Amino acid sequence: MGSYGVLGEVVMAMVDTMKKIMMETRAACAVGALLGLLMASVPAAAQLDLSGSWAARNHEDSQLRFQGPAAVDYTGLPLNESGRARALSYSQSQLSEPERVCLFYAPYYMMIGPFGIRMWSEADPLTGSVISWQIGGWEDRAPNTIWMDGRPHPPKNAPHDKGGFTTGVWEGNVLVTYMTHFKAGYIRRNGAPTSDEATLTSHYLRHGDILTITTLLDDPIYLSEPMYWSRTFQLEPTPIPAMGPPCIEGDEGTKEGVVPHYLPGKNPWMDEMTTRFHIPQEAVMGGAETMYPEFRKKMKDKFTQPDPCKRDCLGNQGGAAALAVQ
Repeated sequence: MGSYGVLGEVVMAMVDTMKKIMMETRAACAVGALLGLLMASVPAAAQLDLSGSWAARNHEDSQLRFQGPAAVDYTGLPLNESGRARALSYSQSQLSEPERVCLFYAPYYMMIGPFGIRMWSEADPLTGSVISWQIGGWEDRAPNTIWMDGRPHPPKNAPHDKGGFTTGVWEGNVLVTYMTHFKAGYIRRNGAPTSDEATLTSHYLRHGDILTITTLLDDPIYLSEPMYWSRTFQLEPTPIPAMGPPCIEGDEGTKEGVVPHYLPGKNPWMDEMTTRFHIPQEAVMGGAETMYPEFRKKMKDKFTQPDPCKRDCLGNQGGAAALAVQ
């Protein structure tokens, strides 16, 4: 009987232990289920909501966004020899050719144009997870889809289009995107080019009602170093249309069989910036060196202050503003 009593006590102890394990397991399952529900209903803390209409704040590089640069002014552009030669061959009359009317509206026009943007997300109807972010609202520019579901980029020789192909990931509270497969375009309105092998890396950061976008444009054909832009947008209570009117090709009267261009060494505007503003031509021609502050020291002894401007200081659109501040 005594041995039976000891065995009984062991069995009862095992039963009690099993009950405790089951209770702890049920509690853990309940906590896990609750956490799962909370995580499903609340977005990740690091991710920010980028939805809304964002108005452009054009105090940055305003001269380039409105009246535009001089015909030959590539200062601050990391053009290589091929990019410089292509830019110097450019004539503004090329935009009258139907096939070139829309070349200025590459996806990075968001960073160099004057317009605002509208952003919204597309979610999976079953899980609620964000499949993509959409960027629209541009005049003439194709909408951009940022795929967030991990899909791969197309192969190198896949067709290119105006919107490109973009994937995105969250790094902390910054949305980082990578774009490929967009058509050739221009990074400045005087014909400084990009090829269809260019790529664009962008960072989207929201702080309150301010959206900051920084981009890195890399082009192995026409640029010797990446081109950087930074742009500020502000949340706008008045909705911006999701889709602006597309760029429409049209006949603007170009003579058939003629492609407006300048032959090497024949661009008539090569000396304009030197003549009007005394800027050395080696600065006007651009190159990676001209992007950095140290270049100013190199040019210091080659630059002489021009006479005060009296009229048409920044071109027809900027002359009145220039006169107002003198």
